[in-house]
Amino acid sequence: MTAEPRIPRDLEPRLLRAFVAVSEELHFTRAAARLYVAQQALSRDVRRLERELGAELFVRTTRQVTPTAEGERLLPYARRVLEAQDDLTAAFARGTGSGSAARPLLVDLNSPGLISGRVLERARALAPECELMARFESGLTGAAAEILAGRLDVSFGRYAGLEPALRARLAQQPVRYEPMAVLLPLGHPLAELDAVPLGALAGESVYAGAGNPRTLEWTDLAHRLFEGRGIDVAAPAPLAVGPEEFGRIMAKNRHPVLTAVDFPAMPESVLRPLTDPVPLSPVSMVWRKGLAHPGVDALREAAAELAATEGWLHRPRDGWVPATDALIMMRLD
Repeated sequence: MTAEPRIPRDLEPRLLRAFVAVSEELHFTRAAARLYVAQQALSRDVRRLERELGAELFVRTTRQVTPTAEGERLLPYARRVLEAQDDLTAAFARGTGSGSAARPLLVDLNSPGLISGRVLERARALAPECELMARFESGLTGAAAEILAGRLDVSFGRYAGLEPALRARLAQQPVRYEPMAVLLPLGHPLAELDAVPLGALAGESVYAGAGNPRTLEWTDLAHRLFEGRGIDVAAPAPLAVGPEEFGRIMAKNRHPVLTAVDFPAMPESVLRPLTDPVPLSPVSMVWRKGLAHPGVDALREAAAELAATEGWLHRPRDGWVPATDALIMMRLD
Protein backbone atom coordinates (compact mmCIF):
# COMPACT_ATOMS: atom_id res chain seq x y z
CA MET A 1 0.00 0.00 0.00
CA THR A 2 1.51 3.35 -1.08
CA ALA A 3 1.81 5.98 1.64
CA GLU A 4 0.03 9.25 0.97
CA PRO A 5 2.27 12.31 0.83
CA ARG A 6 2.36 14.26 4.10
CA ILE A 7 0.62 17.60 3.71
CA PRO A 8 1.60 20.12 6.41
CA ARG A 9 -1.29 21.25 8.53
CA ASP A 10 0.00 24.85 8.71
CA LEU A 11 2.41 26.77 6.51
CA GLU A 12 3.95 29.99 7.78
CA PRO A 13 3.20 32.89 5.40
CA ARG A 14 6.85 33.94 5.70
CA LEU A 15 7.90 30.74 3.96
CA LEU A 16 5.44 31.33 1.15
CA ARG A 17 6.63 34.94 0.75
CA ALA A 18 10.19 33.69 0.42
CA PHE A 19 9.12 31.15 -2.18
CA VAL A 20 7.12 33.71 -4.22
CA ALA A 21 9.96 36.25 -4.15
CA VAL A 22 12.47 33.69 -5.45
CA SER A 23 9.97 32.49 -8.08
CA GLU A 24 9.51 36.02 -9.40
CA GLU A 25 13.12 37.17 -9.16
CA LEU A 26 14.73 33.82 -10.15
CA HIS A 27 17.66 34.99 -8.06
CA PHE A 28 18.19 34.50 -4.31
CA THR A 29 20.19 37.70 -3.80
CA ARG A 30 17.57 39.90 -5.50
CA ALA A 31 14.75 38.12 -3.69
CA ALA A 32 16.47 38.66 -0.34
CA ALA A 33 16.97 42.38 -1.11
CA ARG A 34 13.30 42.66 -2.09
CA LEU A 35 12.19 41.18 1.25
CA TYR A 36 14.89 43.01 3.27
CA VAL A 37 16.24 39.78 4.74
CA ALA A 38 19.64 38.13 4.66
CA GLN A 39 20.17 35.75 1.76
CA GLN A 40 21.08 32.98 4.20
CA ALA A 41 17.74 33.42 6.02
CA LEU A 42 15.85 33.38 2.72
CA SER A 43 17.57 30.17 1.60
CA ARG A 44 16.79 28.59 4.97
CA ASP A 45 13.08 29.46 4.62
CA VAL A 46 12.91 27.98 1.12
CA ARG A 47 14.59 24.78 2.26
CA ARG A 48 12.21 24.52 5.21
CA LEU A 49 9.21 24.94 2.88
CA GLU A 50 10.58 22.21 0.63
CA ARG A 51 10.91 19.90 3.63
CA GLU A 52 7.40 20.63 4.86
CA LEU A 53 5.90 20.03 1.42
CA GLY A 54 8.15 17.08 0.66
CA ALA A 55 8.95 18.54 -2.75
CA GLU A 56 11.88 20.22 -4.47
CA LEU A 57 10.71 23.66 -5.61
CA PHE A 58 13.81 25.00 -7.41
CA VAL A 59 16.73 23.70 -9.40
CA ARG A 60 19.74 25.70 -8.24
CA THR A 61 22.98 26.08 -10.17
CA THR A 62 25.81 28.58 -9.87
CA ARG A 63 24.32 30.49 -12.82
CA GLN A 64 20.56 30.38 -12.40
CA VAL A 65 17.55 29.39 -10.34
CA THR A 66 14.74 27.58 -12.14
CA PRO A 67 11.37 26.47 -10.68
CA THR A 68 10.64 22.76 -10.83
CA ALA A 69 7.27 21.48 -11.99
CA GLU A 70 6.22 21.36 -8.32
CA GLY A 71 7.40 24.92 -7.85
CA GLU A 72 5.35 26.11 -10.82
CA ARG A 73 2.34 24.24 -9.47
CA LEU A 74 2.68 25.82 -6.04
CA LEU A 75 3.09 29.44 -7.21
CA PRO A 76 -0.57 30.36 -7.95
CA TYR A 77 -1.70 28.74 -4.68
CA ALA A 78 0.97 30.62 -2.71
CA ARG A 79 -0.04 33.94 -4.26
CA ARG A 80 -3.70 33.38 -3.39
CA VAL A 81 -2.83 32.49 0.22
CA LEU A 82 -0.71 35.62 0.63
CA GLU A 83 -3.35 37.85 -0.94
CA ALA A 84 -5.95 36.39 1.41
CA GLN A 85 -3.68 37.02 4.38
CA ASP A 86 -3.13 40.61 3.27
CA ASP A 87 -6.90 41.07 2.97
CA LEU A 88 -7.37 39.72 6.49
CA THR A 89 -4.62 41.96 7.85
CA ALA A 90 -6.13 45.04 6.21
CA ALA A 91 -9.66 44.25 7.39
CA PHE A 92 -9.00 43.24 10.99
CA ALA A 93 -5.44 43.31 12.27
CA ARG A 94 -4.95 46.99 11.50
CA GLY A 95 -8.62 47.86 11.81
CA THR A 96 -10.84 50.03 9.62
CA GLY A 97 -13.58 52.45 10.35
CA SER A 98 -14.63 56.03 9.85
CA GLY A 99 -14.37 59.23 11.79
CA SER A 100 -12.51 59.25 15.06
CA ALA A 101 -12.75 55.42 15.32
CA ALA A 102 -10.44 54.89 12.35
CA ARG A 103 -6.92 53.75 13.14
CA PRO A 104 -3.97 56.06 12.32
CA LEU A 105 -2.97 55.95 8.65
CA LEU A 106 0.77 55.71 7.94
CA VAL A 107 1.71 57.90 4.98
CA ASP A 108 5.16 57.76 3.39
CA LEU A 109 6.29 61.13 2.02
CA ASN A 110 9.61 59.76 0.67
CA SER A 111 11.59 62.84 1.79
CA PRO A 112 10.73 66.10 3.58
CA GLY A 113 9.82 69.04 1.36
CA LEU A 114 8.34 67.13 -1.60
CA ILE A 115 4.83 67.61 -3.04
CA SER A 116 3.63 64.58 -1.09
CA GLY A 117 3.92 66.74 2.01
CA ARG A 118 1.50 69.27 0.52
CA VAL A 119 -0.98 66.49 -0.24
CA LEU A 120 -0.76 65.29 3.35
CA GLU A 121 -1.19 68.82 4.72
CA ARG A 122 -4.32 69.37 2.62
CA ALA A 123 -5.74 65.95 3.54
CA ARG A 124 -5.34 66.76 7.23
CA ALA A 125 -7.37 69.94 6.66
CA LEU A 126 -10.06 68.01 4.77
CA ALA A 127 -10.33 65.27 7.40
CA PRO A 128 -9.22 66.70 10.77
CA GLU A 129 -10.80 63.75 12.58
CA CYS A 130 -8.31 61.36 10.94
CA GLU A 131 -4.84 60.75 12.29
CA LEU A 132 -2.50 60.81 9.29
CA MET A 133 1.04 59.96 10.38
CA ALA A 134 4.01 60.90 8.17
CA ARG A 135 6.80 58.44 7.44
CA PHE A 136 9.93 58.78 5.26
CA GLU A 137 10.84 55.56 3.42
CA SER A 138 12.97 57.02 0.58
CA GLY A 139 11.88 55.10 -2.48
CA LEU A 140 8.63 53.62 -3.77
CA THR A 141 10.10 50.15 -4.31
CA GLY A 142 10.91 49.92 -0.61
CA ALA A 143 7.63 51.55 0.41
CA ALA A 144 5.60 49.15 -1.76
CA ALA A 145 7.09 46.18 0.09
CA GLU A 146 6.18 47.84 3.39
CA ILE A 147 2.62 48.49 2.18
CA LEU A 148 2.10 44.87 1.16
CA ALA A 149 3.56 43.71 4.46
CA GLY A 150 1.04 45.84 6.36
CA ARG A 151 3.64 48.16 7.91
CA LEU A 152 2.70 51.21 5.80
CA ASP A 153 -0.48 52.38 4.12
CA VAL A 154 0.21 55.00 1.46
CA SER A 155 3.23 56.23 -0.48
CA PHE A 156 4.09 58.40 -3.47
CA GLY A 157 6.35 57.79 -6.42
CA ARG A 158 6.84 56.28 -9.86
CA TYR A 159 4.25 53.50 -9.99
CA ALA A 160 5.28 52.37 -13.50
CA GLY A 161 8.74 51.56 -12.16
CA LEU A 162 7.41 48.81 -9.88
CA GLU A 163 7.45 45.16 -10.89
CA PRO A 164 4.14 43.99 -12.46
CA ALA A 165 3.62 41.51 -9.62
CA LEU A 166 3.70 44.42 -7.15
CA ARG A 167 1.47 46.67 -9.26
CA ALA A 168 -1.15 43.91 -9.43
CA ARG A 169 -1.67 44.23 -5.68
CA LEU A 170 -1.57 48.02 -5.47
CA ALA A 171 -3.87 50.86 -6.47
CA GLN A 172 -2.67 54.24 -7.72
CA GLN A 173 -3.88 57.74 -8.49
CA PRO A 174 -1.80 60.08 -10.69
CA VAL A 175 -0.72 63.19 -8.79
CA ARG A 176 1.92 65.10 -10.74
CA TYR A 177 4.37 65.22 -13.60
CA GLU A 178 7.17 66.62 -11.47
CA PRO A 179 9.97 68.43 -13.36
CA MET A 180 13.36 66.93 -12.65
CA ALA A 181 16.51 68.74 -11.59
CA VAL A 182 20.15 68.14 -10.87
CA LEU A 183 21.86 68.80 -7.55
CA LEU A 184 25.38 70.10 -8.16
CA PRO A 185 28.26 70.47 -5.71
CA LEU A 186 29.49 74.02 -5.26
CA GLY A 187 32.28 74.74 -7.73
CA HIS A 188 30.90 72.44 -10.41
CA PRO A 189 31.12 74.17 -13.84
CA LEU A 190 27.36 73.77 -14.41
CA ALA A 191 26.49 75.33 -11.05
CA GLU A 192 26.82 78.80 -12.59
CA LEU A 193 23.84 78.16 -14.90
CA ASP A 194 20.26 79.04 -13.91
CA ALA A 195 19.05 75.86 -15.65
CA VAL A 196 21.04 72.91 -16.99
CA PRO A 197 20.37 71.63 -20.53
CA LEU A 198 20.29 67.86 -20.44
CA GLY A 199 22.96 67.73 -23.16
CA ALA A 200 25.36 69.61 -20.89
CA LEU A 201 25.55 66.51 -18.68
CA ALA A 202 27.10 64.44 -21.49
CA GLY A 203 30.25 62.82 -20.19
CA GLU A 204 29.13 63.12 -16.55
CA SER A 205 28.35 60.31 -14.12
CA VAL A 206 25.13 61.31 -12.35
CA TYR A 207 24.06 59.68 -9.11
CA ALA A 208 20.53 58.21 -9.26
CA GLY A 209 20.36 55.77 -6.38
CA ALA A 210 22.19 52.90 -8.09
CA GLY A 211 22.68 50.01 -5.70
CA ASN A 212 19.87 51.06 -3.36
CA PRO A 213 17.18 48.31 -3.46
CA ARG A 214 14.56 50.74 -2.11
CA THR A 215 14.81 53.14 -5.08
CA LEU A 216 14.93 50.79 -8.08
CA GLU A 217 12.14 52.71 -9.83
CA TRP A 218 14.18 55.94 -9.69
CA THR A 219 17.38 54.35 -11.00
CA ASP A 220 15.40 52.79 -13.85
CA LEU A 221 13.95 56.19 -14.75
CA ALA A 222 17.48 57.65 -14.86
CA HIS A 223 18.69 54.89 -17.18
CA ARG A 224 15.79 55.61 -19.53
CA LEU A 225 16.48 59.35 -19.45
CA PHE A 226 20.25 59.07 -19.97
CA GLU A 227 20.12 56.43 -22.71
CA GLY A 228 21.65 57.75 -25.93
CA ARG A 229 22.67 61.05 -24.35
CA GLY A 230 26.20 60.14 -23.24
CA ILE A 231 25.30 60.36 -19.54
CA ASP A 232 26.24 57.56 -17.16
CA VAL A 233 24.49 56.49 -13.97
CA ALA A 234 27.08 56.85 -11.21
CA ALA A 235 28.23 53.77 -9.33
CA PRO A 236 26.59 52.94 -5.99
CA ALA A 237 27.51 55.17 -3.06
CA PRO A 238 27.01 54.59 0.67
CA LEU A 239 23.42 55.21 1.69
CA ALA A 240 23.38 58.61 3.42
CA VAL A 241 20.70 59.41 6.00
CA GLY A 242 20.14 63.09 6.79
CA PRO A 243 21.31 66.31 5.09
CA GLU A 244 24.73 66.36 6.76
CA GLU A 245 25.65 62.83 5.72
CA PHE A 246 24.23 63.40 2.23
CA GLY A 247 26.28 66.56 1.86
CA ARG A 248 29.43 64.81 3.07
CA ILE A 249 29.07 61.93 0.59
CA MET A 250 28.25 64.36 -2.21
CA ALA A 251 31.32 66.49 -1.45
CA LYS A 252 33.47 63.38 -1.43
CA ASN A 253 32.21 61.88 -4.72
CA ARG A 254 31.53 65.19 -6.55
CA HIS A 255 28.85 63.58 -8.70
CA PRO A 256 25.78 65.54 -9.79
CA VAL A 257 22.62 64.03 -8.31
CA LEU A 258 19.41 63.49 -10.29
CA THR A 259 16.42 64.67 -8.29
CA ALA A 260 13.16 66.65 -8.49
CA VAL A 261 12.72 70.43 -8.50
CA ASP A 262 11.16 70.32 -5.02
CA PHE A 263 14.09 68.48 -3.47
CA PRO A 264 15.05 70.18 -0.18
CA ALA A 265 18.19 72.30 0.01
CA MET A 266 21.39 70.46 0.83
CA PRO A 267 24.63 71.89 2.24
CA GLU A 268 27.41 72.87 -0.14
CA SER A 269 25.26 72.35 -3.24
CA VAL A 270 22.87 74.08 -5.63
CA LEU A 271 19.71 72.76 -7.29
CA ARG A 272 19.22 73.49 -10.99
CA PRO A 273 16.21 72.51 -13.16
CA LEU A 274 16.88 70.40 -16.23
CA THR A 275 15.81 71.59 -19.68
CA ASP A 276 15.94 70.71 -23.39
CA PRO A 277 13.87 68.56 -22.89
CA VAL A 278 12.29 68.99 -19.46
CA PRO A 279 12.41 65.51 -17.92
CA LEU A 280 9.33 64.68 -15.86
CA SER A 281 9.08 62.34 -12.90
CA PRO A 282 5.58 60.75 -12.90
CA VAL A 283 4.33 60.78 -9.30
CA SER A 284 1.36 58.69 -8.20
CA MET A 285 -0.28 58.12 -4.85
CA VAL A 286 -0.05 54.38 -4.15
CA TRP A 287 -1.89 52.22 -1.63
CA ARG A 288 -2.88 48.59 -1.20
CA LYS A 289 -5.89 47.40 -3.19
CA GLY A 290 -8.93 46.95 -0.98
CA LEU A 291 -7.76 49.33 1.76
CA ALA A 292 -10.80 51.16 3.12
CA HIS A 293 -10.02 54.14 5.33
CA PRO A 294 -11.35 57.72 5.46
CA GLY A 295 -7.78 58.96 5.44
CA VAL A 296 -7.18 57.38 2.03
CA ASP A 297 -10.30 59.14 0.76
CA ALA A 298 -9.04 62.45 2.13
CA LEU A 299 -5.61 61.96 0.56
CA ARG A 300 -7.16 61.11 -2.82
CA GLU A 301 -9.39 64.18 -2.65
CA ALA A 302 -6.45 66.38 -1.65
CA ALA A 303 -4.27 65.02 -4.46
CA ALA A 304 -6.98 65.57 -7.06
CA GLU A 305 -7.69 69.09 -5.79
CA LEU A 306 -4.05 70.15 -5.83
CA ALA A 307 -3.43 68.55 -9.22
CA ALA A 308 -6.33 70.54 -10.67
CA THR A 309 -5.53 73.90 -9.07
CA GLU A 310 -1.74 73.68 -9.54
CA GLY A 311 -1.78 72.10 -13.01
CA TRP A 312 0.30 69.19 -11.75
CA LEU A 313 -0.89 66.78 -14.43
CA HIS A 314 -0.21 69.16 -17.32
CA ARG A 315 2.63 67.93 -19.54
CA PRO A 316 4.67 70.79 -21.01
CA ARG A 317 5.31 70.68 -24.74
CA ASP A 318 8.99 70.03 -24.25
CA GLY A 319 8.40 67.51 -21.47
CA TRP A 320 9.96 64.05 -21.53
CA VAL A 321 8.41 61.00 -19.91
CA PRO A 322 8.65 57.29 -20.80
CA ALA A 323 5.72 56.13 -22.91
CA THR A 324 4.80 53.38 -20.44
CA ASP A 325 4.62 55.92 -17.61
CA ALA A 326 2.44 58.25 -19.67
CA LEU A 327 -0.08 55.46 -20.29
CA ILE A 328 -0.25 54.54 -16.61
CA MET A 329 -0.61 58.19 -15.58
CA MET A 330 -3.75 58.42 -17.71
CA ARG A 331 -5.68 55.91 -15.58
CA LEU A 332 -6.90 55.43 -12.04
CA ASP A 333 -6.66 52.02 -10.41
